[in-house]
Amino acid sequence: MAVPDYQTIMLPLLEYCAKIGSEVSSNDAIDSISAFFNLTEEELKELLPSGNQSTFANRVGWASTYLKKSGLLESTKRGFYKITLRGKELLLKNPKRIDNSVLKQYPEFLEFKNQKSTLKHLKSEDSEYDLDSVATPTETLEKAHQYLKNELAKELLEKLKKVNPTRFEEIVVDLLVKMGYGGSISDAGRAIGKTGDGGIDGIIKEDKLGLDVIYIQAKRWDSNPIRRPDVQQFAGALQGQQASKGIFITTSRFTDEAKEYVTKIGSKIVLIDGEQLSQLMIEHDVGVSIVSTYLIKKMDSDYYSDGI
Repeated sequence: MAVPDYQTIMLPLLEYCAKIGSEVSSNDAIDSISAFFNLTEEELKELLPSGNQSTFANRVGWASTYLKKSGLLESTKRGFYKITLRGKELLLKNPKRIDNSVLKQYPEFLEFKNQKSTLKHLKSEDSEYDLDSVATPTETLEKAHQYLKNELAKELLEKLKKVNPTRFEEIVVDLLVKMGYGGSISDAGRAIGKTGDGGIDGIIKEDKLGLDVIYIQAKRWDSNPIRRPDVQQFAGALQGQQASKGIFITTSRFTDEAKEYVTKIGSKIVLIDGEQLSQLMIEHDVGVSIVSTYLIKKMDSDYYSDGI
């Protein structure tokens, strides 16, 4: 089954706390609830878009937060909580499900919802990143960020397809230098377009010391895919230079035959298509600028402890 949403987790989490009776740790709760839903290792390894936390752990955490804001659970110490009398009373009613509609009967929950900052759902009929009501606040924020990032990537790719070939080669060099290749912009820039060999647009140092070099092919194509013969020509050019490493970058895409070809040859050729290229530009701040920065903070429980 898919990883359950945080509202689906609420009832089994409250029942688990009732079964234990005393305080439970958040880690034990995660293990118990994952067993309840028979989650696979692959499902438990699923991460939020940021890659900083597992999706399931995040949802269990938010389920416990909502239950605590409703007075059904209470924190005992950092990372631990237990069921309250109110929580036990709710379970005596044998609810088939506990979700936000059930929690609305508690004034504390309504106050929490009213005071909580309201990130409006980002809707787009054409986007796979549409947000829904079962997402946790963390997921909502990260999905919104991922949506904006992908929209920016689309804009970048369209822009790259319209620049002239020389400027495109310069952008490729800027990106590779930002990624740690080439040493400096000036060193790398002199290499571009200077070889004159078929299938090669430039050379860049693999590291700042220049212990090895990487040959570059940069194709600013609109819609036509890069096919196997195009990659074969580049591989042949590498052999002519007795080179073993190359990067083939395009604003288009590679056919399956082209991708399969590079796995069967002696030279190491990395293929970067338009989608990967635009994402790398965003990741390494090439051709983009920061508009806003938001810091997500949480309470530092250790700050309030009496220990030395």
